[in-house]
Amino acid sequence: MALIHRAELRPSKAEALAAWLPSQPWSGVAPGATVDVVGRFRFDDPAGEVGVETMLVRVGDGAVLHAPLTYRDAPLAGAASFLVTEMDHSVLGRRWVYDAAGDPVYADVLRRTIATGGHEAELVGAPGLDAPPSHGSARGSGSAASSPAVTTVAPTTEGALTTIGDLTILRVVETPLPAGETLTATWADAGPTVLAVLRA
Repeated sequence: MALIHRAELRPSKAEALAAWLPSQPWSGVAPGATVDVVGRFRFDDPAGEVGVETMLVRVGDGAVLHAPLTYRDAPLAGAASFLVTEMDHSVLGRRWVYDAAGDPVYADVLRRTIATGGHEAELVGAPGLDAPPSHGSARGSGSAASSPAVTTVAPTTEGALTTIGDLTILRVVETPLPAGETLTATWADAGPTVLAVLRA
């Protein structure tokens, strides 16, 4: 379950991604480009401390980019190179936003979702608010009873693929992926699309 607040964000998520993506060789995004969010969904952090959100974005009529993010209330030690932005959240205060590939909480929830056939988090409005609309969904293909915990990450990126242990995530939608159990997502203008693989 993901608790969603009605809040003002500075910068907005789209603004943060527009500033960060040009520094990523796989993105093809030029400085100053306007980034459109075409889909998104969240995962649950079992500890309830880290926000985990997958963003699907596009610039103009270009390819859809897969940009998972984590939101924390304090800096993540050793992850400065994965920091996307610091953000002011009108309800939760200062937030540190990371490229999720560098956050072990993301790797842990992604691996578990794929391995056990899990799905995105249910969105729940904060007290006094209705549940927000869904802008995407995801499901893992596995059927395992559990998944080993991931506590550290050392991601590497080659082309449009990022490897995190036995996980591979694509950065540019429709990039060929290795074989394995999959995370398949859907959003408004897309049919089922594989975004990540747990390699055999």
